[in-house]
Amino acid sequence: MRKMQIGVMGSCSDLNYLRSVEEKAERVGELIAENNCVLLFGAEKDFDSLSTAACRGAKKKNGLVVGVTYNKGKNIVQKDVDVIIACGMDRGGGREFVLALSCDVLIAISGGSGTLTELAIGYQADIPLIVLDKTGGWSDKLANSFLDSRERRKIFACNTPEEAVDLALKLGKEYIVRYG
Repeated sequence: MRKMQIGVMGSCSDLNYLRSVEEKAERVGELIAENNCVLLFGAEKDFDSLSTAACRGAKKKNGLVVGVTYNKGKNIVQKDVDVIIACGMDRGGGREFVLALSCDVLIAISGGSGTLTELAIGYQADIPLIVLDKTGGWSDKLANSFLDSRERRKIFACNTPEEAVDLALKLGKEYIVRYG
């Protein structure tokens, strides 16, 4: 079986998240790498982010990371990414589709409008969704809920990075078996 592709979505630093939340994001990245999975994230060109923090965590453990960036060019904030995909689309204008649809499972940490977009795309595509609860943003608003009344796929809330990655491994495996 191919390596599981776990997306980590989260707030950009201009949303002023707490250092403790950034540490949780780094830990999520470490755990993804320790479990021999690929970490996918939205590679930013102008801000640090919780997704970038997850990338840093994965790289600490020699993990494989793929950054999807907007527009053209591969000049991103995080410099030690293994693969950079420049999707040619604007932030908020399509990059989120490429990123979310490339994942077997998504983990959201806090999150602003971009994270919400990625979660909505994942929901429509039946990709498992996990939020790290009590980190702020959309993660707290969507914990243990559904995005609409169809109730296609529950958004699971986890309290720790360890719980989130353990659940991601389980749900991601089920997703791969079902969709390839």
